[in-house]
Amino acid sequence: MPTTKRIVCLANSRKLSGRCIAGKVVVDRSFKGWIRPVSSREFEEVSEYERQYRDGQDPQVMDVIDIPFIGPKPKEYQQENWLLDPEYYWSRKGKVNWDDLGKLADPISPLWIDNYSTYSGCNDKIPVDLVSGIDSSLRLLHVNSIELSTFAPGATFGNSKRRLQGRFMYSGQEYRLWVTDPRYERGYLSKQDGDYKLGECFLTVSLGEPYEGAVYKLIAAILERRLVP
Repeated sequence: MPTTKRIVCLANSRKLSGRCIAGKVVVDRSFKGWIRPVSSREFEEVSEYERQYRDGQDPQVMDVIDIPFIGPKPKEYQQENWLLDPEYYWSRKGKVNWDDLGKLADPISPLWIDNYSTYSGCNDKIPVDLVSGIDSSLRLLHVNSIELSTFAPGATFGNSKRRLQGRFMYSGQEYRLWVTDPRYERGYLSKQDGDYKLGECFLTVSLGEPYEGAVYKLIAAILERRLVP
């Protein structure tokens, strides 16, 4: 029989052909540590079939969900990973509100290791040889504002593909990270290239899969004060 855990969903972000789901465990009406449901695929992305409710709906950020798991599947810096059981539906049990997000937010501190940046980013990557000492890969941040930018980072090199990036200050540091929240990607990539300032938000930041010698900090979810009950 699977082990069922109740979580608050804090990310349902784009990952390869599926999604990266993550949240915090609910125990006796208290919020505990992070958990990331993963599949048995090579890169562990979760398919639509594997994450759906009985009525076919997709989990939403801030849903409270019961998820059946086979067991823990930690790896390197992603100690929060648990292998989901694909034979069972997920079950929505409720929803949290803005005040709950304040209780769920992690303590203020730098985002793991700073001072490593890509050409278009800022403090957005960590060399693979430094991640062995990292024991977490998910953070929920509270920020007073964030600026979203739509542009083609590879245009100088002949790549016209546009992306969405978020710029914000946190723990005394500037961060410019790529956004993988599909709701915001769809919404802002439909706009013209430019900068768009949002007000008070919570951000779920995740460390992604290794790529070209580094792991990358990604904004997996954006929760705006003006849009959250």
